[in-house]
Amino acid sequence: MKRSVISLFVAVTAAACVSLSFGQGRVEHPMNQAPMPDDVIRFTMSGRIKAALTTGGTGNLSALINHGGPVIGTPTIYLIWYGNWNQANGSDTPAGQQLIRDWANSIGGTPHFALNKTYGSPISGNVLFGGETTDGGTSTRLSDTAIRNIVNNAISSNRLPYNPSGVYFVLTSSNVTASSGFCTQYCGWHTVGNLTNGKVRYSFVGNANRCISSCAAQTKSPNNNPGIDGAISVMTHELEEATTDPDLNAWYDSSGAENGDKCAWTFGHFQAQATNGSWYNMTFGGHQWLIQRNVMRSGNSWLCMVDSTHN
Repeated sequence: MKRSVISLFVAVTAAACVSLSFGQGRVEHPMNQAPMPDDVIRFTMSGRIKAALTTGGTGNLSALINHGGPVIGTPTIYLIWYGNWNQANGSDTPAGQQLIRDWANSIGGTPHFALNKTYGSPISGNVLFGGETTDGGTSTRLSDTAIRNIVNNAISSNRLPYNPSGVYFVLTSSNVTASSGFCTQYCGWHTVGNLTNGKVRYSFVGNANRCISSCAAQTKSPNNNPGIDGAISVMTHELEEATTDPDLNAWYDSSGAENGDKCAWTFGHFQAQATNGSWYNMTFGGHQWLIQRNVMRSGNSWLCMVDSTHN
């Protein structure tokens, strides 16, 4: 399985250092090696949270290259809830689920997601929300194969429709981890697989409350749910990459970095402070959010931006 991973948040004072992990042995490869089958792209950063909250500037990043693979014009989000999402307190609550639904229903058409339109047709900048289901599994440690099977079962059982333009998110509650490195190697990833019904693009994102200092930028968040707010920032990152590089053979740079990777864990100068003292840089869907910047293509320049007018 080939997948692209968003690393832990250990902030951003240094440039991202790229390593490629191959197969079960996770053999490291040089920075300038392009992705190969079964590679995992990881980004390791240094610094601390304050750096991410104050770092702005656009820079002129190394170019993303169109390798000729397909993109998704208008992706459809599907949610697969795994674990215990019915707690009365904490982040794994029905209210936390509703925050994610509100994001899924409103991220499309925002000035932020419109940055992906700069990669050309047929990317529309729109997103659809196609529905959700719950997986009844009880394991608290999921392998990559188990995550793949969760997606496959949701589609093959008709609990979710098969959609070639879909991005299927497996979302785990904070009592569940992923054995390949959630909270120690990454906060989320996206990939593609040939499942029972055909080619499927899917993603894993864990509840950041499990490791709040690693997978969220702040311990107090604009929606008073740091675990879910942190996960939504990661979900946006993965959705953007799944749009511009759904099969991991479209838009990425010479080191294998996709659009979201090049701006990972940076939030720009365009920030405001919420009433609870947390920070946000976007407002949509009736909520304030702190979401990682994405790369805007502007001629021969590649810029980390909140939207087309704010860096």
